[in-house]
Amino acid sequence: MKMEIVPQFIRSYLDRYQNFKEFWNYEDGCVLMGCVQLYKATKDPYYKDFLIRYMKDFIREDGGINGFDKEEYNIDSINAGKVLFFLYEETGEEKYRLAINTLMDQLATHPRTKCGNFWHKNRYPNQIWLDGLYMAQPFYMAYETKFNQKQGYHDIMNQFENVRKYMYDEDKKLYYHAYDEAKIQYWANKETGLSPNFWLRSMGWYLMALIDTMDEMSKEIFEHYKRLEELFKEAIKGILQYQDKESKLFYQVIDKAEIDGNYLETSGSAMIAYAILKACRNKVLLKEKYQSIGEEILKQLAELKLVEEDGMIRLSGICSVAGLGPGQERDGSVEYYLSEKVVCDDPKGVGPFMMAYAQWLMLQAEENN
Repeated sequence: MKMEIVPQFIRSYLDRYQNFKEFWNYEDGCVLMGCVQLYKATKDPYYKDFLIRYMKDFIREDGGINGFDKEEYNIDSINAGKVLFFLYEETGEEKYRLAINTLMDQLATHPRTKCGNFWHKNRYPNQIWLDGLYMAQPFYMAYETKFNQKQGYHDIMNQFENVRKYMYDEDKKLYYHAYDEAKIQYWANKETGLSPNFWLRSMGWYLMALIDTMDEMSKEIFEHYKRLEELFKEAIKGILQYQDKESKLFYQVIDKAEIDGNYLETSGSAMIAYAILKACRNKVLLKEKYQSIGEEILKQLAELKLVEEDGMIRLSGICSVAGLGPGQERDGSVEYYLSEKVVCDDPKGVGPFMMAYAQWLMLQAEENN
């Protein structure tokens, strides 16, 4: 029953949407990407109009972006820029193409670790976070494929390879949230540089980064595509070991279901559903084996996490925010991840939920043709 109210929830959410922050931000970008995919799934102009209306406040005719500061070197700032490719293709308006260049100017000079990855932010030096792969790599890959003769493919692949090399745990088959190359952060293991735990949303960001980057790349560069496919399949098999058997969702601290206070978290579960369903559509995963798994996660999110509150349908169970540092704040402990607020309707949960629903609609349409 609950799946039937998903379109109503999404429309009511967007009708009352307030920008998450006044400046250019990645959180709004999650909802915007949900709109792009729902437009592709439904061809309903409502979603495209929402995007154009949103961008009016930000994108100037010269390609400048209001509320964007390149000098912050914040990798999160790239995320909302993914929508610009769609808007440029749909409208042909040059300002969107110029704004893509504005964001590429940041990536061109963005500080990097010695191994070659983008720093997470200027104020998080020498650090790679899984979140950052989602924020930047699909955008970077789209730019390289469409506008730069694929010259940056090797660089993008190197950044994924470094994450596999430094952040993957062979025993748990999961990726740690972050890596400090300098090994000096309070949260970092002094030998490995790794943060201490496996946070669900960071794994969600990583899986979405892989499937979206593959979607933007030319399959003609076969060895690169195949390698990302390998990494994706490995990571999906790893995460599915920790799926809760009863609810079909995943825990905030992935591998510690039994810990008091741990909970089934919405945003990361939605990201996994999205990644699986999109991978089934793109023939990266076998539909026969995985489509029902992705659908089950999505349906259970609708069943368990859509709630009625003050006469409105809301998406509940979303971790408000989680990060590492600076200083001794946010130490990456289990207690830390379980101490952050759990909220309704945060765009980091609703955006991926919209994306997962869009992929499900597209799969349904394929089956009915």
